[in-house]
Amino acid sequence: MSWESVAATKRQALKDSIPAEWVIPAAIFPPEDQLDVTTFPRESGFFTERELEITSISALTILSNLSSGAWTSEEVTKAFCKTAAVAQQLTNCLSEIFFEKAIAQAKELDAYFQETGKTKGPFHGLPISIKDNFNYVGYDTTIGFTSLVGKPATYNSTIIELLLETGAVLYCKTNVPTAMMISESVNNLFGRTVNPKNRGLTTGGSSGGEAALIAFGGSRIGVGSDIGGSLRMPAACTGIFTIRASAGRFPNTRSRACLEGQESVVGVSGPMAPTLEEIVYWSRTILDLEPWTRDPKCLPIPWRSVELKKSLKIGVLWNDGFVSPTPPVARALKETVDKLKAAGHEIVDWPCTEHMEMLIMLGRLFLADGGKSVGDLLEPTGEPFRPEMKPYEDAKEISVYDLWQIHAKRNAVCKSYLDRWNEAGLDAVLCPTTPYSSAENGKFAYAGYTCVFNLLDYTAASFPCGVTTDKDIDASYSDHKALSDMDAKIQKDYSAESVHGMPVSLQLVGLRLQEEKILAMTDVILKAVAQ
Repeated sequence: MSWESVAATKRQALKDSIPAEWVIPAAIFPPEDQLDVTTFPRESGFFTERELEITSISALTILSNLSSGAWTSEEVTKAFCKTAAVAQQLTNCLSEIFFEKAIAQAKELDAYFQETGKTKGPFHGLPISIKDNFNYVGYDTTIGFTSLVGKPATYNSTIIELLLETGAVLYCKTNVPTAMMISESVNNLFGRTVNPKNRGLTTGGSSGGEAALIAFGGSRIGVGSDIGGSLRMPAACTGIFTIRASAGRFPNTRSRACLEGQESVVGVSGPMAPTLEEIVYWSRTILDLEPWTRDPKCLPIPWRSVELKKSLKIGVLWNDGFVSPTPPVARALKETVDKLKAAGHEIVDWPCTEHMEMLIMLGRLFLADGGKSVGDLLEPTGEPFRPEMKPYEDAKEISVYDLWQIHAKRNAVCKSYLDRWNEAGLDAVLCPTTPYSSAENGKFAYAGYTCVFNLLDYTAASFPCGVTTDKDIDASYSDHKALSDMDAKIQKDYSAESVHGMPVSLQLVGLRLQEEKILAMTDVILKAVAQ
């Protein structure tokens, strides 16, 4: 079969897996020009009040209702499956659907609770969505390639094993870009995932399907991954929370990666959710399971309580020396800094000294195989490189010796950055997650604010800071001096009208393995900006 035929057949199978009773009737289907579809569940009359209640509250409250017996996992699971089905029809956010299996699993959990009076574990009965790259027995892990269709996983990723053992209900997998190496979630197999808050805008990538599902209300906690910003950029585009943990903190073994064996920059898994408390709950719960006993690359570091100083010292990266944040992000950063100062925190400017060098290194490291990893997965079906993958199509393979020289430079830069951080006595660095609040579909062009911290392997959270883009306030710069050609392009592409009303997120960065501290400091910042 041609790649086009494979893709068409797979898309049709995905469509057919939505139960007929959850197909949106034509009479109430939102028109194409309705950009914000997050209002559909509450305004359409398609959902019951009970379904809306279940999908609109924190996972912690859901778990409390499940453990008390007030709710059943079956009704909770059906509510999220239905909402996910609707999200798919409106945003194209899913890659695999297994609602029937999820409902059967929920019924088993309800029976277990009835028989024992106990929950199976800390996620008992809670539907949790998973990014496409996590292997789940019996289902494809295509990561956007037609050549991987019809080759279901024969084993579970470690994180999937842990979730199932603790009572989580898995019900869908979410869409990613080709190879998970494009900053927007678009591929030749499933097409493009769009932002439920504004379908003219991107959800980012590569965990963009996950972000769209959560932002729509079809999941409370989802699991994604991050090798260059793949958790943080989608979270920022949709106004939800996430944390990029340092390598080895959360289990990531046995998940699929396109650049298999590439360990110059290590990919990590992590949670995405509408609230910070849900991120904290997932993180603490996973670490309490001692994942290092199951994943040989996990570090034996249990969840640690932290006590923060009353006054934090935060460095502010206003720009990275290559691309300036667009007007709403620049405003959000300034307003957040002003509120942190008012709350008594010490703020200092943080120079972008090593950032350009790190960006150059990252480009060479990701393309070190000459694009063979991507090409080998495209070739079996004759699938073409997408235009966003042009650097992989044109890449030239480098020698092992050359790779080692880049590693040596990377290690020197990491040492320089750490020394500079320690000399400044910082608790964290605050900066944009991306230059954008979001961007029009096809115009998300820069991942530099996130990927440098992957190279450093620093902990980083992305969080909505309470600022909303306003077309009347956030007009394009009138006298902007571009830092680079890329900066000039991004500022030219920026449209205050297009992103009006979108939430703006910022990124809080800490040193390696400071997950608990970063989450606690994010909470401090949220309280400061709420004043």
